[in-house]
Amino acid sequence: MNQLLAIASASRTTKASASDATVIMRRIAAFVLLLVLMMLGAMPAGRALAAGGAPDLCPALAPSTGTTITVTTVSELESAVNNATAGDVILVADGVYNLDGIYLRIDTPDVTLRSASGHQDAVVLDGNYITTEIIQIIASNVTIADLTLREAYDHPIHIMSTADGDVTGTLIYNVHVIDPGQQAIKINPYASDAQHFPDDGVIACSHIELTDAGRAHIRDNCYTGGVDAHQALGWVIRDNLIEGFWCTSGLSEHGVHFWRGSRDTLVERNLLRNNARGVGFGLSTSGTGRAYDDNPCPGASGYVDHYGGVIRNNFIFANDNDLFASEYGFDSGIGLWNACGARALHNTVASTQAPFSSIEWRFDNTEVDIINNLVTHNLRDRGGTATLSGNLQNQPLSAFVDGAGGDLHLSAGASAAIDQVSAPADVSDDFDGEARPLGAASDVGADERNPDQLYFPVIFISARAASDVQLAWRIDQPWQAFHVHRGVSPYFEPQGAGLATLSALPWQWIDPGALGDAGENHYYLVQGEDNDAIISSQRVGEFDFSLVPGGN
Repeated sequence: MNQLLAIASASRTTKASASDATVIMRRIAAFVLLLVLMMLGAMPAGRALAAGGAPDLCPALAPSTGTTITVTTVSELESAVNNATAGDVILVADGVYNLDGIYLRIDTPDVTLRSASGHQDAVVLDGNYITTEIIQIIASNVTIADLTLREAYDHPIHIMSTADGDVTGTLIYNVHVIDPGQQAIKINPYASDAQHFPDDGVIACSHIELTDAGRAHIRDNCYTGGVDAHQALGWVIRDNLIEGFWCTSGLSEHGVHFWRGSRDTLVERNLLRNNARGVGFGLSTSGTGRAYDDNPCPGASGYVDHYGGVIRNNFIFANDNDLFASEYGFDSGIGLWNACGARALHNTVASTQAPFSSIEWRFDNTEVDIINNLVTHNLRDRGGTATLSGNLQNQPLSAFVDGAGGDLHLSAGASAAIDQVSAPADVSDDFDGEARPLGAASDVGADERNPDQLYFPVIFISARAASDVQLAWRIDQPWQAFHVHRGVSPYFEPQGAGLATLSALPWQWIDPGALGDAGENHYYLVQGEDNDAIISSQRVGEFDFSLVPGGN
């Protein structure tokens, strides 16, 4: 009998309240501890609604319409996928599904696969490093939502065109991918000289990560990465948390990487944390790419690895000492290599130690715009042509609300960045979806600081001693009081003043004896009180339950 202990955790300071949370799981099996992250709700860890009305960028996905099939076992799941017809909605009941070699190949268009409850953490499809690819998509208009996928030997999600046609309209939404053996989400045509392609997909509001435990399973000189796409057109990668893609030896691919002739990629409002390389457009100077009839880069000579595309309003951050000590360290935040027509706009790249480059461009066919980015270190010219405007280099970590911890919202003292630039026409909001400008001019970087905005800290949860839960947070703004609330479900409604009220440092609270009882799980929310304003934290929690190895 394996005991699974889960403790919810958070990732960064938020602007006001939302029902998101993350969960740290520890599987205790054969005396080995395995740490992974799971998320409750559709929003990436640490993102929340702003007080006063910033948009909800990751609402719960609307109920799917079509023929509904509910499955409760691996065999039922496999049968539902294999026998799906267009319009089917496959709802997976809560539980851990040990696939152990079974893979799900969706070759019928207009099929949806999602959890029945809508809670990402409630359904785990576990490849146990036996299943090569958990989900293969070779049909158009397929939706994968509200699931956790973990431990595929190769790619947990693989999207491919076929010799018979393009594959378009893929939606990956509120999915947690943990510890892939290779790239977490792979996108490519059926052959390098293909005539049909995997185009116009969306990956949104998801959490993609490689943990320390999963890193030990990476092979082939660190052949891993977050999202990796070849010859793909028109993809949108937005509002995700992507983290941990690096190896002690060897260089991981990027958190987000589009190349081999990919085009018009949009990468926006993502948090990329502790990856060896953050976002990459292009890489190679030769190879088999993709030709376009409209010749999008007529001035280029020879092979181009990425055409067009926009990288905007992303937070890219590194503070992991083990990453810095690895063979390649923090290599780059944004890399534009043999990329023609790409634009890097209003991104924030920060690290507690120096990278090789915060933003770099390379090779003769590279022709890019790098505008209004805020970085703690350097912009590096490695060849090609870059139009530079409004960028700030070598900025201190004090420019951010919590520069050492990864909250890259601008602090009040970031005068070099606040109200300093005009945003390009294709940048109308910021990392949180708030409109630009909020002041006399736009701010440099991914955050548009709102001087009237109250910030609520991230709540960090941890095990203390054998059975106690500790909540802790830090904040650089004055608050009158904090109220700690606890419930038995992730989405409980806080009542009254809660279990405890804190009005002085230290900002921490201990719930004694909360761990270890599989029949009694706990979820927490902290509310800050400031005059008439009440703003809530993200939700965190702990739960305990048992797993039978190999069970369905």
